[in-house]
Amino acid sequence: MANRIKNTPKNKGDQIFKWTSIILAFLGAADAVNLLVLKLTQWKVICGGVHACLTVNNSVYSEIYGIPVSAFGILAYLVIAGIGLLESRWKLAGEYGPLAIFGVSLAGVAFSAYLTYIEFFVLHAVCPYCLASAIIITVIFIIAIIRLIRQFNSQEE
Repeated sequence: MANRIKNTPKNKGDQIFKWTSIILAFLGAADAVNLLVLKLTQWKVICGGVHACLTVNNSVYSEIYGIPVSAFGILAYLVIAGIGLLESRWKLAGEYGPLAIFGVSLAGVAFSAYLTYIEFFVLHAVCPYCLASAIIITVIFIIAIIRLIRQFNSQEE
């Protein structure tokens, strides 16, 4: 791509996609905070009586080098929200924000797919909060693809 990507969002549709991603990112961060609190406190009330939450959140797959996976989720969601909020305020974020959100959400979808596989086929326990996070990051990823396609198409005009 020799040409620089045009600054987005330019129209109302782009604004809707951008703000939907930001809102979903904050929802995802809240979900991940809930999972982190559960991991650190083992407070069963947070699970709403779903035993599978504790099973998944206490498994060996719930940490990477001693850091809870939910902490990485919080970071990813806040990065996505931050980039989205900066798109209209910082030229670099405006030009490359959709691509950066695509990259972060792609990594999130890949990791969520791995963790969902672990839940279903290894642990045989499904945490609804983990599934909610997987759905949220997948929707953000789909929106990121749509935004990149729209951005590319507007560049060709």
